[in-house]
Amino acid sequence: MKKAFRALAAATVLACAAGTSFAAEVTWRVPTSVPEGSPFYQNFLERFASNLKTLTSGRVEIQPFGAGVIVPALKVFDAVKDGVVEAGHSTSSYLVNQDPVNAIFSGFPGGMGPDAYKAWLYEGGGKEKLETMRAKEGLKTMIVGIGSSEIMAHANKPIRSAEDLKGLKYRTSGPWAEVMRDAFGAVPTVVPPGETYTLLQRKGVDAVEWAPPSANLPEGFHQAAKYIVVPGVHQPTFMWEVVVKQETWDKVPDDLKPLIEAAAMLTTQQSLDFFYDADMKAMEKYRSGRNEIITLSPEFIKQLSDAGYDWIRKTAEAQKAAGKPEMAEILADYEAYHQRWKAESNYLIRD
Repeated sequence: MKKAFRALAAATVLACAAGTSFAAEVTWRVPTSVPEGSPFYQNFLERFASNLKTLTSGRVEIQPFGAGVIVPALKVFDAVKDGVVEAGHSTSSYLVNQDPVNAIFSGFPGGMGPDAYKAWLYEGGGKEKLETMRAKEGLKTMIVGIGSSEIMAHANKPIRSAEDLKGLKYRTSGPWAEVMRDAFGAVPTVVPPGETYTLLQRKGVDAVEWAPPSANLPEGFHQAAKYIVVPGVHQPTFMWEVVVKQETWDKVPDDLKPLIEAAAMLTTQQSLDFFYDADMKAMEKYRSGRNEIITLSPEFIKQLSDAGYDWIRKTAEAQKAAGKPEMAEILADYEAYHQRWKAESNYLIRD
């Protein structure tokens, strides 16, 4: 992390030295997978746009667009590959069905929490592995947003044990959808974020998961369902990317490239701090309202975590047997870092 912050500091100095007289040399339309005004839109994409403008002295401008304005919410990566837009902002969670290696980067049950994950990405080589993976797709990627732990469910039915998951109609996506279906007999439904509240309110599903406490609050899920289930063992953290076609990135002036990447890193750090603070306030509001907060037992948390790791290991093994060793290699590195983090955490005071 020290190297990364030195790069960020150097980029900031360069930006200040450049002055403020430049007109925009690079402009990108950047659709995202969430509606305009949502916390992810504001905390990730709009923050990135602001940081870009500051660090590049206005030489780079991005135009954020909410889900569905230019492209459908779940088609952002495809729109960039197809040249419909210059860049896009989304999460690898929506790509797991296309290539399960994305599960490692989208967050999975039993995986690392936000701080360990951030350290693995920036200091443990995870970011480079993500970049290599996207480069094979013809994309330049930048991490623009790491989130805090999510709420496991806003639910119309209480969830306290594995038995409660059987037959549960559950709006979710990514690895959790696979684990819910295969290990616990739930019925996962994947819908775009903007449709989640209506689905829950009309009882089209029994439960939904979407985001951390503070991001769920303005969505109103707590008004549509009585129960709030924590902790977010299903997705201890998550990551969003801005992807650009490699040929588009290659046309960016060389002096601007490190400033754009510095803006992405700054956004990631700021947005995670924002979520940590805002989530505490959101949980206080939930606890003072009509909702019943269900905190899962350590035994059930372990059961869910074990199921998550079992799924991702078996998936990686299946990929390797099919001649695709990449997932197994990245997962082995991820697991080794996770184990080292847990083994060497006793010296830290985390609260």
